[in-house]
Amino acid sequence: MILKTERLTLTPPEPADAAFVLELLNDPGWIANIGDRGVRTVEDARTYIAERFSKSPWFVVRDPSGEPVGLCGIVVGREGLDSPDIGYALLARHAGHGYATEAARAVLAHARQAMGLSKVAAITAPGNVASQRVLEKIGLRFVQMINLPGSEEPSAYFST
Repeated sequence: MILKTERLTLTPPEPADAAFVLELLNDPGWIANIGDRGVRTVEDARTYIAERFSKSPWFVVRDPSGEPVGLCGIVVGREGLDSPDIGYALLARHAGHGYATEAARAVLAHARQAMGLSKVAAITAPGNVASQRVLEKIGLRFVQMINLPGSEEPSAYFST
């Protein structure tokens, strides 16, 4: 499945994207807001793609030049949530261009139309104001703070 927006093409990640995934998972923004996944080599990244991205329909976000800028997708079955959730992450150097909002809007439309989801959730780190603004721009609203299983810190829970 490929999604297109005015400036972006969203495609399923492939093992060939391992170098980019390695960079993204070690980006300071990913580590601060999502967590350190312990991915330190390209081989680790290939394994991560096969194990984590095969379980949910994540998409690689690319700009018109074909340069990967981040990830965006729907996670189905996240423990502790009552509905599928939307997630996204961009490399810091691509922040501030509206890519996250554009990608999240396209993925949310896909979730509603192609996947038939009437409810979509999202979680963010409490201090991740930029991510919270993206969620609000695409129509999600803050509901409450929640504690996800296995997480020491609370998360801000948003829903449609």
